[in-house]
Amino acid sequence: MNIVSIVLQVLLGLAFIMGGFGKITGSKMHVEGFKKWGLPQWFRVVTGLVELIAAVGMIVGIWTNSWAAAAALVLAITMFVAILVHVRIKDSLKDTFPAILLFVLSVVVLLLRWSDLAQFPN
Repeated sequence: MNIVSIVLQVLLGLAFIMGGFGKITGSKMHVEGFKKWGLPQWFRVVTGLVELIAAVGMIVGIWTNSWAAAAALVLAITMFVAILVHVRIKDSLKDTFPAILLFVLSVVVLLLRWSDLAQFPN
């Protein structure tokens, strides 16, 4: 199970580094997305920062399991809220699916590293 967790951590880390960086730098896709969802642009930047910090936590978690557990918890909450936003505006499943997939993968890592969460930040 350790290998599964590490593979998922790397995938999530890379995905959220790219997504967080795009949000912070104001990529057209993210700016338009936050407009479509009725969210302020400052929230895009905050979301990007949260995603980047959690992505780094995922990568650090390869060596220190408690960091992966904490990062997975933050990302699962973030993606759950993203799903709620998509549902609120009645977005299509096609547009909502990435958030659902990232939520599920984050929850899997959280469950695999659950026992390590109590030791965070050690």
